[in-house]
Amino acid sequence: MRALRILSRNIRDAFKNVFRNFSLSLASISCITITLIVVALAILLSENVNNFAKLVEKDVTIVVFLNREVTEEQIDDIHDNIEVLENVESITFQDKMSISKDMMESSEVFKNILGNYDRTENPIQDTFLVKVKEIEKIRKTADQIKEMEHVNIVKYGEGMVEQLVSMFNVVKKISIFMVLALIVVTAFLISNTIKITIFSRKREIEIMRLVGASNLNIKIPFLFEGLFLGIFGSIIPILGTIYGYTALYNNFNGQLFSPFIQLLKPEPFIYIISAILLGIGILVGMFGSSRAVKKHLKI
Repeated sequence: MRALRILSRNIRDAFKNVFRNFSLSLASISCITITLIVVALAILLSENVNNFAKLVEKDVTIVVFLNREVTEEQIDDIHDNIEVLENVESITFQDKMSISKDMMESSEVFKNILGNYDRTENPIQDTFLVKVKEIEKIRKTADQIKEMEHVNIVKYGEGMVEQLVSMFNVVKKISIFMVLALIVVTAFLISNTIKITIFSRKREIEIMRLVGASNLNIKIPFLFEGLFLGIFGSIIPILGTIYGYTALYNNFNGQLFSPFIQLLKPEPFIYIISAILLGIGILVGMFGSSRAVKKHLKI
């Protein structure tokens, strides 16, 4: 019970001290707010780029053109051989006659050209559409299929796909680095800002020492102050994330510039980001307070 009373008193005093030193607290809160807004933008951008990359990767397909004289039995064998490959997620077979039918329905020109062909004379080739599990291994999978008997041509947009994968990997790494760097910078900015707050209360700390307060008892109120500063500094970035991103998603109908670039749905995405921002705000606030008390006041 005594420990709970001491804890509740420390929390109450810390909350009061935030408003008692309002101008300095406002500087710390503003620092946290501005940095968390940038962190929120970096996370939102990073996750949407990752989502775009996944959508692109999901649409990448290996098109396998078979020899024109291939038999149904050989088609089944090719299907089985492709299916057992490690990186293959799904296979779809397209019969040459169904491809011809789709082409004739799409254009009168194709209808005139292909309308008189039967299966044996049809110049169109039977194909397999192959989806892969890992796009980074698509070249290896395509090469394995190319070596199979009765396979004529294998296409998947080689060259462009590898460039896209490389670009997405670079963007992911840069986004992660930006978020981590911003968090570290925030922690040190908060530390330096809170240092001024604590330095202005040096006499208060000296009195606490004189009455026999331990280092831990001196630190705890400041840790709670850092926690409250982190919470208050997170409010605007969290509200901006929830309402701002939702408005952006609704105004652009879930897409950016074109239907090809789809935005992540707001829920539960915005709440996960909000929880991350709150956690970062609390952690950097408490870390900044702890570092300022320990290092700069040499407790």
